[in-house]
Amino acid sequence: MLTLHTKLTADDHRAAVAQLVLPYDQREKCRLRAVLSNGEDVAVFTVRGTVLRDGERMTGPDGQVVQIVAAREPTYLVQCADAHTLLRCAFHLGNRHTQAQVGDGFLRIRKDVVLKEMLEGLQATVTEESAPFEPEAGAYGGGHGHHDGHGQHLLAPVPLRQKIHRPGDAA
Repeated sequence: MLTLHTKLTADDHRAAVAQLVLPYDQREKCRLRAVLSNGEDVAVFTVRGTVLRDGERMTGPDGQVVQIVAAREPTYLVQCADAHTLLRCAFHLGNRHTQAQVGDGFLRIRKDVVLKEMLEGLQATVTEESAPFEPEAGAYGGGHGHHDGHGQHLLAPVPLRQKIHRPGDAA
């Protein structure tokens, strides 16, 4: 069984031997057994809190490279007549701690009929679709931008009082 545990950087141009097609809920697991596009079994081990994003590539002890692909899954595409209404929808989704993908003029959420009714009540057009789901990582984890000194790429700096210190961390 192939083992994957390391994300490759963008400057590593080795070709992928297969694809690992997973829905979002599987791409956020830190331990996973799955099947590659070529039929081979694979074990994925990542640091807790890691999300595998569409297009990323991983490798393991044997050096083989696998490309991550976001699977199509049941979602709602949320569109509005104007930016203000879309912003209101995003606010109300965030207020319910709902994961949402933010795009140019749209939001995408997992299929949920209660949320659909709420969004339609806010005058949004909600269309059922099957699409890859890539929600925002959140303000304090896993995105682009600031580094925390431990190899993590945070979307925003974490206030010192919120940092978690583990026994093995340097002082």
